[in-house]
Amino acid sequence: MEKKLCIHPDFKLNGHTYNKESISELAITLIRDGEAHEKDLGNLILQWFDDYDYITLTTSGTTGKPKEVKLSKEAMEASALATGEFFKLQPKDKALLCLPTHYIAGKMMFIRAVVLGLELDFVNPTKEPLRNNDKIYDFVAMVPLQVHNSITQIEQCKTLIVGGAKLNDRTKDILNEMMVNVYETYGMTETITHIAAKRISENYFTVLPHANISQDERGCLVIEAPLVSNHLIVTNDLVEMPNDIQFAWIGRYDNLVNSGGVKLVPEKIEQKLSDYIPYRFYVIGKEDAELGQKLVLVIEHEPYTLLPEAFGSLDKFEKPRETIFVEKFKETPTGKVLRRETISALV
Repeated sequence: MEKKLCIHPDFKLNGHTYNKESISELAITLIRDGEAHEKDLGNLILQWFDDYDYITLTTSGTTGKPKEVKLSKEAMEASALATGEFFKLQPKDKALLCLPTHYIAGKMMFIRAVVLGLELDFVNPTKEPLRNNDKIYDFVAMVPLQVHNSITQIEQCKTLIVGGAKLNDRTKDILNEMMVNVYETYGMTETITHIAAKRISENYFTVLPHANISQDERGCLVIEAPLVSNHLIVTNDLVEMPNDIQFAWIGRYDNLVNSGGVKLVPEKIEQKLSDYIPYRFYVIGKEDAELGQKLVLVIEHEPYTLLPEAFGSLDKFEKPRETIFVEKFKETPTGKVLRRETISALV
């Protein structure tokens, strides 16, 4: 039987209270007269309150071609409630929506507000979302680029969740000295945004109350979250599990490099190099007649000479055989680096 979705009585959007009729009128106005990010929100509002029991969205294309998927509204509501429980969100808490609502993370910020009764401010999802804004927020979600560019104002966020990519160690060190609770999150479209979170000072993610985790024979994370997905989600994320509710992310199984029979985890090597390379970079395997794959370092910058100590912390087989400089990395629409596509374009 179809379940009618309601608006929490404490929900506000940019300071205004809405019922289903008035918010639908707002949506039509946004679609007709708004900028691109406002049209996306308008479309989300109309989808959320239409007669279908699902919404349609496009994946970001991080691990393959973007695809259209249908997500159950009931599952999205369950995800919102799980987030509210984990972060102890209360009705009338103030939240900021500064992510594109074209993608799942932005959609879920709006849906959490509607379901939990948050007072939501919606702004253009630029790289400086707090610019010209001195308001204090109880709950905010950002990507690392936004955190980096908002660092002088970040204490306006009492609880900040960061997803989409890893925060670099320099930014983490700054945040750890500030009066803000910062969490990195783990999730994907298929899990309806995050199923786990960890404070940036911690090593292990803790799963939210609606999820269970295990590992497959490769050491990759397997997620069971029946409230948001009706099947097991087998990921390509290599993890270490100290217990049945926590895990540390090690790297991507599909990024593994087999160089002369030695399996190398690029993300581990990148962690060791992060203190010595102040630009965006990654390491990847490149075809090699002798080794099968050789490890190469790819840096987004004009060519320069790296200091010898940059490689001092690396084991013998972890040292890149070649360094490649590129002007601009290829990215998904959400800003995630496309490793193989970047290096393939150079061939």
